[in-house]
Amino acid sequence: MTTIHHTLDTTGLICPEPVMLLHKTMRQAAAGECIEIHATDPATMRDIPNFCRHLGHQLLVQEQLSEGSYRYLVQKKSA
Repeated sequence: MTTIHHTLDTTGLICPEPVMLLHKTMRQAAAGECIEIHATDPATMRDIPNFCRHLGHQLLVQEQLSEGSYRYLVQKKSA
């Protein structure tokens, strides 16, 4: 089981705010820590994987919980 170190609720926010908040949280997180993100913006299905790919973080979970509700688990890259 993965330990969640930070939870980010971006419910109701639209692009680019969820990714901006994730970026801010990543700067505060230690290497290897996991961040859980809850979102309602469908653009996050594209934006969060791209964010991880470009910056080298690991996308552990990407799921649609219900219509218009998404959950992600991202692990910050090691230093």
